[in-house]
Amino acid sequence: MPSSNLDPSRLEVLFEDNHLLVLNKPAMLPTMGTPGGSETLLTVAKRYVKDRYDKPGNVYLGVVSRLDAPVTGVVLFARTSKAARRLTEQFRDGSVEKRYWALVSGRVQPAEDEYADWVASDERHRRMRIVGSELSGAKLAQLRYRRLRSWQGNSLLEIRLLTGRKHQIRLQLAHHGFPIAGDRKYGSEDPFPRGIALHARRLRIQHPVGAHDFEAIAPLPTYWPLAESDVTG
Repeated sequence: MPSSNLDPSRLEVLFEDNHLLVLNKPAMLPTMGTPGGSETLLTVAKRYVKDRYDKPGNVYLGVVSRLDAPVTGVVLFARTSKAARRLTEQFRDGSVEKRYWALVSGRVQPAEDEYADWVASDERHRRMRIVGSELSGAKLAQLRYRRLRSWQGNSLLEIRLLTGRKHQIRLQLAHHGFPIAGDRKYGSEDPFPRGIALHARRLRIQHPVGAHDFEAIAPLPTYWPLAESDVTG
């Protein structure tokens, strides 16, 4: 068994009921599926549920949303297979609303815009890249952004994903000249205290049981160079 690095009691739980577990993921903890059985948010979350509810045997948690290891913010787990199936359908049909905050280099102009680029995987360098639409395997990546604040040559953006491609926000912002702070993989030269300055701020779904709207909002990590009270819009 792999050693445990994170005490489950230190997880930041945003919401939980009999169907959902919503966490604010810390930076540098993969959501799931690391080689060699290393610690992940999923393994820590399962220990949390097991300890909190004194559950015997294995704990079921369905991974419904994922974030890259250096990214923070809202991650959604399903506590039953029925909830997992219904939530997966929502992600598949595009009815889930996801908003991210990103701190980038430069004063982003215009203040609001939409990016649409064709992307493909670069397995050799373990990253994604912008390609022509005619390339075999190319997929369309679309997002909308809104500048929330600019200061000292940097901008804070709110981003709404319209598609769900790997590394999409990181790649598209860098390609358009605004790399995310700390994201050296995609060309940033700006330091950042931990991980990268990309945060899954808000997630809106239809609750899998009861069918009412449900929204989770994740507070910014304390090491970000601005407080939430500093953000306008």
